[in-house]
Amino acid sequence: MARISRRRFLLGSAATVAAASAGAIAYAESEGSAPPTRRRPSSNAPPSTAPKGPIEPELPTAGWVAAENRRPGSIGWVVTGTPVPHAMEGYADRVSATVGDTVTLYVNTTQPTFHVEAYRMGWYQGLGGRLIWQSADVPGRVQPPPKLTPGTNMVECAWAPSLRFGVTSAWPPGNYLLKLSGSAGQQQYVPITIRDDRSRAAVAVVNAVTTWQAYNLWHGYSLYYGVSGSGQAYSTRSRVVSFDRPYGLAAVDWANGAADWMGNEFPFLMLAERLGLDLAYWTDVDLAVDPGRATRHRLIVSLAHDEYWSKSMFDGALAARDAGVNFAFLGANACFRHIRLEPSPTGPDRHIVCYKDASEDPLTATDPSDSTADWPSPPVNRPESLLIGNMYQSNPVDAALVCVSASAWGMADAGLADGDSLPHVVGSEYDAFDLSVPGPRNLEIWAHSPLTVRGTHAFSDMTYYSAPGGGGVFATGTNWWVSKLADGSAPVPSPLVPAAIPGVTAALTQITKNVLTTLGSGPGDKLAPSAPNWSRFYSEGSAGPRAVQGA
Repeated sequence: MARISRRRFLLGSAATVAAASAGAIAYAESEGSAPPTRRRPSSNAPPSTAPKGPIEPELPTAGWVAAENRRPGSIGWVVTGTPVPHAMEGYADRVSATVGDTVTLYVNTTQPTFHVEAYRMGWYQGLGGRLIWQSADVPGRVQPPPKLTPGTNMVECAWAPSLRFGVTSAWPPGNYLLKLSGSAGQQQYVPITIRDDRSRAAVAVVNAVTTWQAYNLWHGYSLYYGVSGSGQAYSTRSRVVSFDRPYGLAAVDWANGAADWMGNEFPFLMLAERLGLDLAYWTDVDLAVDPGRATRHRLIVSLAHDEYWSKSMFDGALAARDAGVNFAFLGANACFRHIRLEPSPTGPDRHIVCYKDASEDPLTATDPSDSTADWPSPPVNRPESLLIGNMYQSNPVDAALVCVSASAWGMADAGLADGDSLPHVVGSEYDAFDLSVPGPRNLEIWAHSPLTVRGTHAFSDMTYYSAPGGGGVFATGTNWWVSKLADGSAPVPSPLVPAAIPGVTAALTQITKNVLTTLGSGPGDKLAPSAPNWSRFYSEGSAGPRAVQGA
């Protein structure tokens, strides 16, 4: 059977992606292989601190987030004009930064000069962003072609620095788009996360930059495809990819350089900041480098497509859950590919190693636990169900989400009864509860959605479980969840933020708010211990049918 690119389905079916302002305020934290064939306001107390009395969950909000989003917004962040391939593109020397860091940008452009505008992204009266800083004009230059490393097929740039800027206290933590604007009209993004490592916010939102880079096909190579004599092929894919290159899909711009952040993460961010949610912001690379940062928060939010995880990420997440930290997986296919991070000439943790085939990975013989075979596969044998509860199954699919536990706490006020369905919510990849793999057995199924994938009948499950004495874990079972949270009633152009879907967006938004409220308030096993109901849908010893997964 021919392999099918998941990126094609994600792009085709999810949301369409296509001088500092006067009076800028300083931010201050408030006191505070071919794949296998198968299938209250925040406190500064650590999340594992036992409450002194009963906790009545409230949506955890932060005054600084609400105040920031009341500041004047702008749609100046939107890229205009028709991009010309390689006429304006760039990358930063780091995926995230904090106050005091200096960020270096590497830009390749045919434009005589260009400048950089830094926009913090959020709600901002529905405008989506606020201009934080603007550089002076700097000379453009055409940079040398990238290098292709034989054997691993890694594409990497060795460009000269174009400009540097310091991150000051005028840059509030958040998700940023650095807009490169050329003097002849070409524009492009470089995404970067500004974090606060002191934050004890209730909720941490994690940008899945390793997954963005895995699918990055700039100059013809990704962890899925490489150049062959007849086009592109899985056999010539990269075994290592580098952050030292722009984001792009071959000759086609990938959300103008914003990669998967635009369609798979931005809709959640707009909702969270509109609610004034008590947020911390970091990337999965930050989790890999410092797994203990998860224990500084009550709830960790994984967004729509969070597929590539290192050993330190997986181990850190499991330890945090057992210590009382909650997780919300608002996607599917999370924690499926095993990676290692290695340095590049630019800095640490800039190379993503992922052979996908244990026989190819030179580390398999000496350290099989860190072999970059898929997490569920030998010799690793640690399926994501150990953490998520669900298990990745297959793609592509387009199906309705079917409610089966309307009385569950997470479904409150969503306007759903058992048997109600929400069209086009399950896709394009999906997860399900799977008794053939290890994982929690005290699991609740809130939605059990029939589907057909590649001629096979199966189900997607939305689930919740609580670890005894620890945190709770919610999983949507679909990577279209975040895109369906979009509400394009604001002035942002509709291709970037699609319109709300009648009867769907409101329900998913309410479920998301329920999860943020309860799991953002304290350990899941204290506030919402799970009551297993999976036996209504599955029998011990049985496993649902699995379809061939796309590359």
